[in-house]
Amino acid sequence: MIDTIFAVSSGRPPAGIAVIRISGPVAMAAATTLAGSVPPPRQATLRPLRNADGMLLDRALVIAFPGPQTATGEDVVELHCHGGRAVVAAVERALSEIPACRIAEPGEFTRRALMHGRIDLAEAEGLADLLEAETETQRVTALAAAEGRISQQIVRWLDRIAELSARIEAALDHADEDDVDTGDHEVASIIGGMHDLAAEIGAVAAAPSVERLRDGIRVVIGGSPNAGKSTLLNLLAERDAAIVSPIAGTTRDRIEATVMRRGIAYILLDTAGLTETGDVIEAMGVERANQAIASADILLWLDDTRPPRPDALWVYPRADLPERHDLPKGPTIAVRQDRSQSVDRLWDEIEQRAALLLPQADALPLRERHRMLCRGAAVELKTSTNDPLLMGEHLRRARVGLAGIVGADATELMLDALFSRFCLGK
Repeated sequence: MIDTIFAVSSGRPPAGIAVIRISGPVAMAAATTLAGSVPPPRQATLRPLRNADGMLLDRALVIAFPGPQTATGEDVVELHCHGGRAVVAAVERALSEIPACRIAEPGEFTRRALMHGRIDLAEAEGLADLLEAETETQRVTALAAAEGRISQQIVRWLDRIAELSARIEAALDHADEDDVDTGDHEVASIIGGMHDLAAEIGAVAAAPSVERLRDGIRVVIGGSPNAGKSTLLNLLAERDAAIVSPIAGTTRDRIEATVMRRGIAYILLDTAGLTETGDVIEAMGVERANQAIASADILLWLDDTRPPRPDALWVYPRADLPERHDLPKGPTIAVRQDRSQSVDRLWDEIEQRAALLLPQADALPLRERHRMLCRGAAVELKTSTNDPLLMGEHLRRARVGLAGIVGADATELMLDALFSRFCLGK
């Protein structure tokens, strides 16, 4: 028999209210043990909660949700208690003494929802991202996945594959019948449908993954020593994130500063000045700087020499100095400490480039796992064979790949990795 689980599903105590959720076969019996009786379904009722010795633990609102139309697909009861640590601990202790009841593992409520078909894997992943969202863009994208936008599109693609597969089956099963089109024209039409679907899926899979929203855009500031890199980092971050001095080589290692701007996370990296040096420590800093420059999403190049990457944004720093007022040939934008508008213009340039690296607001919010499966399905659908048997196999493989997005073939290992990200009461 499956255990009945419980955990605090609201914020960690202390808080004004603590919602203790109970889910499983004996959820109603457990609530009855504590509250004396369970109120009518979905009706909040005040009840005294008592332990096995009859001691009053708290007075709480009790709400019963009979399965299967619940968050987990099981019987669920919520106890809305006072949110003090001692109150929550006492109620949890009383629940743990009831046979077949135990505290939930991280993500176990949501895992049971998946197990009972209340949500699919793509929706569960969206919910995990929603719980971790730190910016508005992350919230909007994660909510779209949690609300089933990915799943709905996958179902539409699977329906089209099913229709193509049915036509293949008809061609194979009724090859000798005159009332079923099984000729070259039908085979060519099916191949055309497969290629059209492959192009559609491939285009969606080519868009940036939602992980970019979580990981942030890496903006690396590079150049020679004493070029103004640390000053620019502080201007962009609007705080003293890096030490600034007139001494060349002050920055000997990478310095990171995270900035949230218009719903997007940016990771700004100040790097050591690129120079030839016999100092072992300084040489290590230069090597790390080169690595950061090579892996940057956006490179801000602060040097008189041409940038090492053609996609770099060539910045002319310290334009407030009298000898540097005129923008020379090469750099595209000048920055002055005494004019915030110049920093705003640089941010505008950064944001324009960042927009190309992030999923669009109306794009399907696919994770990298989803994109990999979509690319695999698109490859299967781009078949060049006209053998119906092989075409049917390619369609089957494409169907399996797309079904994996919503968890039709999810492995226990993948599920464990996902649900370990959840809190106990989710």
